[in-house]
Amino acid sequence: MDWKKHKQVCKEAARRQGDDTRNASAISNHRPARPLPKPASVNGQPAEKNEEATTASHLVPGAGIGCRSHRGQHGLSGGSSQKLVQEYIVPCMSKHGICVVDNFLGEEMGDSVLREVKELHRSGQFTDGQVVNQKGDSSKDIRGDQITWMDGKEPGCMQIGLLMNSMDDLIRHCNGKLGNYNINGRTKAMVACYPGNGTGYVRHVDNPNGDGRCVTCIYYLNKNWDAQVNGGLLRIFPEGKLQFADIEPKFDRLLFFWSDRRNPHEVQPAYATRYAITVWYFDADERTRAKDKYSTGEKGVKVELNKPSEHSSKEA
Repeated sequence: MDWKKHKQVCKEAARRQGDDTRNASAISNHRPARPLPKPASVNGQPAEKNEEATTASHLVPGAGIGCRSHRGQHGLSGGSSQKLVQEYIVPCMSKHGICVVDNFLGEEMGDSVLREVKELHRSGQFTDGQVVNQKGDSSKDIRGDQITWMDGKEPGCMQIGLLMNSMDDLIRHCNGKLGNYNINGRTKAMVACYPGNGTGYVRHVDNPNGDGRCVTCIYYLNKNWDAQVNGGLLRIFPEGKLQFADIEPKFDRLLFFWSDRRNPHEVQPAYATRYAITVWYFDADERTRAKDKYSTGEKGVKVELNKPSEHSSKEA
């Protein structure tokens, strides 16, 4: 792979994105642009410590640009999300099959989503995560999270619904550009909590057998997360690559990766309460072929993409 060339492309995209952000900030609210996020680690070493890690850092999400584009009232405006997709998400997914967008919603809206998730947890709506097609092992030996499934329209879940709208807007702009997939729907949102008692999720593949899920999209909600203390890294082992990617579950971070066998991954033991919201997007053709073959519970329930958000509709 031409890592140096890809690194230069990402830097150029970051520079353009930063210029747009500063201009928008000066016009709208005079707030300074956020600094770029620091690179994530490669094989456990900080990316800046050696040349190999630096050249490979764009395999590791977090090393690319953060989502610093102008935000409307509820997340990204239509033009900003389209630009983010064209200049960063599609190239990054095409090159590596993994992509991170930091500062996705902004702190205020991220906080409101977190409040709703904490209230769901407090009210006892979470149940132990289950494993499909397990072979005798207890689910708790495989995964230690507690989950609930939401469509974002339930009472008290308006902000979760707006998050899902923002995810859908990005995927809508991506459609036709992510491999050969024709994305026409998704699952409900799986809201998950690792309770901080040292549990994780062993290495697995989201869609090993062609059940229709093509893109995994995860939004993290964990403020001041320190992986050295709290653990809870998502470690991805991209097929055919020597490096693994360590993703910290940081607040307001959005992660995309291919759902099939190209991205085995694990959640390492978490020692603090760890929240995330996951949505899987369906490829129309694979989903049609799989419908009669698999029964996968909520993961197999197809939900149409939400209508474009107000900002996205105006831009279109």
